[in-house]
Amino acid sequence: MAKKKLKKKSKDISSVVWVKQTSQKEMAQPETSMFSIAAFALIVALCAVPLTAEISTGFLQYKLKVLKMDEAFLKVNNELDTDVMVSWVSEHCYQCLYQQLGVVPAASSPGHPSSIDVGVSTQHEITLKLKSTPVSQELCKVPFHFGEHGNYSLWMKNMNNLSVVNCSLVTVADPVNTYIRDCELWLNPKLADYFSSRLDAVKNILSRIGGSMETERLINSELGSPGRTVTLITDNMSPPTLSPSKRLRSLDTFRGISLVIMVFVNYGGGRYWFFRHESWNGESIWLFFEVFVFIMGTSIALSINSLLRTGSTRCSLLMKVVWRSVQLFVIGVFIINPNYCQGPLSWNNLRIPGVLQRLAWSYLVVACLDLMVDSWWSPGLDILLYWPAWLCVLLLEGIWLSFTFLLPVPDCPTGYLGPGGIGDMGLYENCTGGAAGFIDRWLLGESHIYQAPSSRAIYATRMPYDPEGVLGSINSVFMAFLGLQAGKIILHYRDLPTSIMSRFLLWGLFLGVISAILTKCSTDRGFIPVNKNLWSLSYVTTLACFAFVLLVVIYYTVDVKKWWSGAPFYYPGMNSILIYVGHEVFEEYFPFRWPMANSQSHAEHLTQNLVATSCWVFISYVLYRKKIFWKI
Repeated sequence: MAKKKLKKKSKDISSVVWVKQTSQKEMAQPETSMFSIAAFALIVALCAVPLTAEISTGFLQYKLKVLKMDEAFLKVNNELDTDVMVSWVSEHCYQCLYQQLGVVPAASSPGHPSSIDVGVSTQHEITLKLKSTPVSQELCKVPFHFGEHGNYSLWMKNMNNLSVVNCSLVTVADPVNTYIRDCELWLNPKLADYFSSRLDAVKNILSRIGGSMETERLINSELGSPGRTVTLITDNMSPPTLSPSKRLRSLDTFRGISLVIMVFVNYGGGRYWFFRHESWNGESIWLFFEVFVFIMGTSIALSINSLLRTGSTRCSLLMKVVWRSVQLFVIGVFIINPNYCQGPLSWNNLRIPGVLQRLAWSYLVVACLDLMVDSWWSPGLDILLYWPAWLCVLLLEGIWLSFTFLLPVPDCPTGYLGPGGIGDMGLYENCTGGAAGFIDRWLLGESHIYQAPSSRAIYATRMPYDPEGVLGSINSVFMAFLGLQAGKIILHYRDLPTSIMSRFLLWGLFLGVISAILTKCSTDRGFIPVNKNLWSLSYVTTLACFAFVLLVVIYYTVDVKKWWSGAPFYYPGMNSILIYVGHEVFEEYFPFRWPMANSQSHAEHLTQNLVATSCWVFISYVLYRKKIFWKI
């Protein structure tokens, strides 16, 4: 399930305006080039919409009227003289009960089998179990990974008139590889001709928009960040540098990558299953909300240090942090609340947790820790300098572990981390999330948390559960604090890129080892599995490991070697809150969404989601050029 600013030159905790003097020759050419690519992609996508619909609607027209996405057709044929119950379970469902597909009546006479038609999931391999009724004797099990929109037949026969039953699966019509077909769609010669006829118009638009490129204006992005390295205020060993401070484009690029992928996945990701979050344990590779929390922590370190150097007091900054957190929380609750789909908001259906609410909480705690904990300089000790803050974070982790594994939950085993539902052989049906779910339901009420968790898809859970709940917020603070640690490394080793990258890699290795120990390198059998719904400790260490390594790659590419300017991701990274809120509020409006000719076509969903995401990248560039940055 995922789990969505006019900037001023002031003492605001979230913004510092900094203008880097760069020649037109240095900036105009690469920026215009990257923008041209982004604009061309957007216009191509918009032009492709009607033609894509035309091509896709003729594809397997009959089957698409019957089958949904990620489904296949299965005819179960029974030649036995007894009724047969067919049930199934997904290989991604850990220790799950079988779910019934249907009952096939006994054959009316030899040579005249009975049959039923069912739809089966194609996302993962499933196991079909066939049992005779009413004796309930297991006849056979058939593991198979069905292909999307394939046509299959399952036959049950007696072998040589004996009691031995043979179960065989036959492919009647081959499935369709929608991934290859969608690629072929975009490479279709008809599409190429269609686009080339409009190339002149595209060039004219680009020449008008990109004709003049102003001097690069680098304004800090949301949730605290001038992404620039300046002398640490508590560094008494080294005098302040006299050279202009150097903005790190890699941080805005990192944030922009996270945001763009978040928007694309939130819009649907083409409705492909691998863009969705796992139903419970494990996770896909598209974990960029968590990475966004990490980079927010990095930005906090750089922003607060810069503002303190400009003369702002800790008390004034603390008040601004609190006010900003309140604003983020209110926007999350009243503007982009997902329960709007149930009708007008009221107290009875108001969801209290959410993405912006979690960002607000993490920002508040980590920024307060950074403001209230003074440090002293000692070369090489970029961790021990902040031991009081680390002590607070470790205390929070102790609270998380204590509540998670020691809190008694009625009718549930203590320390339960499972999804409930049909998981764990159905023994703990109403224990979804263990202590985390219990705390949310007790503290917030069932009607004020998320009603359709991702665990429903495979584990058939019925209890409301919120992946942005209260207990998991402790670990989101830990994630942001690890990002803050990355910011401290940048500050202390500002002139030593090799030292920065080596420490990032050491942190990534350290966190990766912790994850391996906690999970035992398995999805379900570890001490603490990787779980987004719980925001488990291993989930945070795994994602932080990934974030440190990715930050090394982007930092080296963008800021050290300057092989890449960061465009086009740099622009949404500079206006992240506006883009996130905007994509949630205007999700149902054109050009972000329009009626589809075939709502069960991956190609049409993919086109729509790419267009919507490209539109927000384009909007962020226009706002950047107009020097419009939304801050709160």
